[in-house]
Amino acid sequence: MPTYEYACTSCGNEFERFESIKAKPDKFCPKCNKKKAERLISGGGGFIFKGSGFYLTDYKKHPGGTDKTEAKPAAKSDAPAATPCSGGGCACHPAPKPAKKSA
Repeated sequence: MPTYEYACTSCGNEFERFESIKAKPDKFCPKCNKKKAERLISGGGGFIFKGSGFYLTDYKKHPGGTDKTEAKPAAKSDAPAATPCSGGGCACHPAPKPAKKSA
C-alpha cells in the first residue's frame, strides 16, 4: 500500500497515512478530530537497488571469453567461432584507420 501525505485545513497538522490505491481519501485529522484533511501531492519515495544486476559491469563480458554468468550454448552456424580479445580489430579494441594517401 502506498503512503499518502495529508494536511489538515483546520489545524494545519501534516501527517502520513497508509491507504489502498482504490480507497477514497480519509479526511479525518488525528489531531483535531475533524474531517478537514486534504491529500497532498508529493514526490514519493526513491528506489533502492539492492543485489547484483543493477550495474553495467554485472553483465560485461571479460576479455578471454569468460563471463560472470553462465553462457548458453550457441546454435550451430557456418560462421567461424569467436576468438578471445587479441588487443586489436575486435569490438573493444578497434583496428587503427589506414593513413590517407596523398596524390
